[in-house]
Amino acid sequence: MQGIAKTLVIDDDLQHRRDLSVILDFVGEQHCVISSDQVDEQIWDNTWGACLLGNFQSHKALTRIIDALRVQNHIPIIALPEHRSELAGLPNFVGELAQPFNYSQLMDAFRHCQEFLGKKAFQVPQLGRKNTLFRSMVGRSAAISQVRHLTEQVSKTDASVLILGESGTGKEVVARNIHYHSSRGKGPFVPVNCGAIPPDLLESELFGHEKGAFTGAIAARKGRFELAEGGTLFLDEIGDMPMSMQVKLLRVLQERCFERVGGNQTIQANVRIVAATHRNLDEMIANSKFREDLYYRLNVFPIEMPALRERIEDIPLLLQELLARMEAEGANVVHFTPRAITSLMEHKWPGNVRELANLVERLIILYPGEMVDVNHLPMSYRHTDLPEFHPEPHVTLEQMEQEALADIFAESNDDANSLSDLPPEGLNLKEMLADLEIDMIRQALEAQNGVVARAADMLGMRRTTLVEKMRKYGLSKDDIR
Repeated sequence: MQGIAKTLVIDDDLQHRRDLSVILDFVGEQHCVISSDQVDEQIWDNTWGACLLGNFQSHKALTRIIDALRVQNHIPIIALPEHRSELAGLPNFVGELAQPFNYSQLMDAFRHCQEFLGKKAFQVPQLGRKNTLFRSMVGRSAAISQVRHLTEQVSKTDASVLILGESGTGKEVVARNIHYHSSRGKGPFVPVNCGAIPPDLLESELFGHEKGAFTGAIAARKGRFELAEGGTLFLDEIGDMPMSMQVKLLRVLQERCFERVGGNQTIQANVRIVAATHRNLDEMIANSKFREDLYYRLNVFPIEMPALRERIEDIPLLLQELLARMEAEGANVVHFTPRAITSLMEHKWPGNVRELANLVERLIILYPGEMVDVNHLPMSYRHTDLPEFHPEPHVTLEQMEQEALADIFAESNDDANSLSDLPPEGLNLKEMLADLEIDMIRQALEAQNGVVARAADMLGMRRTTLVEKMRKYGLSKDDIR
């Protein structure tokens, strides 16, 4: 699991906590290991990506933890098999982890957690709970987790929000989430694209007009401010608003009132303003193309949307969400091979999530119900230009990790294959496991002439995971060739 999300391990056995910490360090999983006495201090942190339940000193301690996790039902639970009966019926109980632990079992458990989190992220709100996270906000990266956190925080207030980011990153998605999670959620959400409306019509579009106000005004008409009464007005592409309109908008924000075009009756404006732009407003202010006073009125609470290329680890979950939505609409969806996903994660995505959604829709039309590999992708998305690769039947890093982890936890397996006998003076287990991992990575890179994607296949991991491990250990494919 990636990004800001971490695994919370709760176990009352000190040695077991240490062992679990070594394993999670070894597989690169961020974690926090605590005893049941520390649960009340930690369990209410909403950034946990999983909770692993180990051994407990009493049944009362376990019951107290389960009660907390019943409330924190967005946190997926992994537990020892002996806790199965107590956890039965909890929607967030996703898997078991038997002892002694092994690599495959651990990775399967974390995969179940990811699947749970992916489904939870875009559930439709029920019973009045607005828990929706739309398409562009799905993911476990630190960047999108921060956006979700800021969205949740500001939705509790009535402050003006300025959303910044490239086109296609989901700025309107964030605006809608802010609205639906706020006290104005039952009111209207009214979007207006300031860059798509001709300058001479924008004033009428925002403030409305009276009959006869201009040629073609054959009847009085409400503007977006009136339509958004009691709700939220989303001013998209605010950076494209003409200077003359910026002055009028500033007055409305300051005085909370306006008049229709051609009218003299003052109308009160009870709306929340959320604005967005892909432009650099600081530069526009410096070039006298955007009013600084309006900027400060809008920029009470800024939210910066990350580009998709800045959170590529979210692409698998985004694909899963997009396919689930299209399948719900009756589409015969495709399935992506690991190589295809790896190739998509190498793409720069100038169109961001919108580009990804368009690509998925295109592939469903071209290959309904089929498995999509790299050669099925449009040429511009083929970044892993490799022949189909099948690892040779030899010992992989995963197998070595399984042996190492089994060796850590084996209680009575003296004749099992182990890395070495424990010296009387002891050893540094983390260093030993790191040396093992470095050696296997070097061997794989040497065997594949420094081609990272093929080496990752040999080691049974994603290319991006191998790149992270190489960065962690200071390894370079150029040094190995």
